[in-house]
Amino acid sequence: MSGLGELDRPGAPESGEGWDERSQEWAVGERAGGAAAGARPSSAPRRGTGDPVKALMHRHRELCERAVDPLEIAAGLEAHGVTDRTAVRFRHRDVFSLAEEMYARVPRGDDPNPRPAPAALPRPRPDRVLLTLLPGALCAATVTGLRLTQGRTSLLVAAVGVLAVALALRAVLRRGPLSRRGGTRPGRARARAWTCWLVAYAALGDGLLESTVAGGPDGLLPLAAAPLLTLTLACVPAAWCAHLLTTRARRRLDASRGLEEFTASVQPLLLGVVALFLCALGALSALCALVLDEPAVPAPTLTLGALLFLARLLTVHGFTHAPAVVLGAAGTAEALAVATVFAGRLPGCAFLSAPVETLVTTWGPASVPALLCGAAALALLVHSTRTLTRASAHARTAQPC
Repeated sequence: MSGLGELDRPGAPESGEGWDERSQEWAVGERAGGAAAGARPSSAPRRGTGDPVKALMHRHRELCERAVDPLEIAAGLEAHGVTDRTAVRFRHRDVFSLAEEMYARVPRGDDPNPRPAPAALPRPRPDRVLLTLLPGALCAATVTGLRLTQGRTSLLVAAVGVLAVALALRAVLRRGPLSRRGGTRPGRARARAWTCWLVAYAALGDGLLESTVAGGPDGLLPLAAAPLLTLTLACVPAAWCAHLLTTRARRRLDASRGLEEFTASVQPLLLGVVALFLCALGALSALCALVLDEPAVPAPTLTLGALLFLARLLTVHGFTHAPAVVLGAAGTAEALAVATVFAGRLPGCAFLSAPVETLVTTWGPASVPALLCGAAALALLVHSTRTLTRASAHARTAQPC
């Protein structure tokens, strides 16, 4: 997971273009020559005008003209690799100051104020707050129906319930704080597929793994309803925490005077939001286990919930590749854990199942998803502290929630 920092970069403005040779010279400075064909010698004088900001504005003309405030320009420059240190080469103390000059120098009719007042922060809408309650309510109704029915009726209730919960989750993820800002990006379909697998394993995987280690399975697998109910009910705190991160980050972006200052202020905010979600998830897990009279095993539910929440936060802010890769790695590892137990039954292949069987015998079947999802969630958390703390991740997220 050490290469996760390269999986995603903040989404560059759709209208922006890459650096050309002239603007790259201003942004990066002189380079050592002779190492590659066509490279400029380090002693060669710089070309271009004596106004470095003008060259930069030429490359990002559409970004400057369409920006509603200097913050969007600062976020766009950051997305192209311009840092506070680079801004010094443009004769400015930081990227925010550089963006303010670029914004002010673009003709905007009769507007005398180069920096408008900060945009109003999004507020939760009552209809979308109620929408986040729908998946948990439908899941609770489905679980109740399964416990009151048998045979084919039970299968019909399960099929209808799964379809209803899936449609409700789709609605929650398409509107409000958990919805993706902007267009579709590669990785979202893979992430959805692996999410379905991880949730299915939370419901049936422990029973399958335990029975497989014992020599089965010999019949129908037991359904763990508590993790499913916990995860669907967790849509409410997940949406609230995502909204909290969006509003507080935007407020700090308006008040910041530099990229490093903004990053330093948002990192504890991000960690606090994740911790707050985990506290709510832990309370829901204990409550659901008590109500459904199932063994309280919070570790796999907490780690899976943290993994899905971090993946959704990254997706909301435009980073889709890393969540797809990490979710896929966790899902593949869970599938391999079960497959190795079956493979160990082959003659001479007992060594394949030894690690998983030892883990299940010592710590129980829930230790496998807890370990795998916990490692994946930790990897996404590290990745999030490097991506969701950038100004470019929050510049365009102020929309109604």
